[in-house]
Amino acid sequence: MKQLTLVVRPFKAEAVLKAINEMDVIACAVQEAKGYSRQKGYLDRYLGSEYSMAFLPKVEISVWVSEQRAQETADRLVRVSRTGRIGDGKVFVVDACWPGVIEF
Repeated sequence: MKQLTLVVRPFKAEAVLKAINEMDVIACAVQEAKGYSRQKGYLDRYLGSEYSMAFLPKVEISVWVSEQRAQETADRLVRVSRTGRIGDGKVFVVDACWPGVIEF
């Protein structure tokens, strides 16, 4: 089993979750995240003053799939989430910690 962790822009999260729903995944978890990378943040205005926002809002989506479907799933999710601009996100693929799913 493989775990795919995607860090995507918030407005792309819904499209990624729709694609996940159409695929054969074992489990999925979603959480809000903040990212810092080549984008270097942006300037924001609040009460007439400019503030540097170093961390940009992102959505972290973790998906568990069988080892045979990991590459296919990663390719499709990258295709769905890509906008072609810096800061689209990241995909991390790791072996799951255990060979099965423990439900409680």
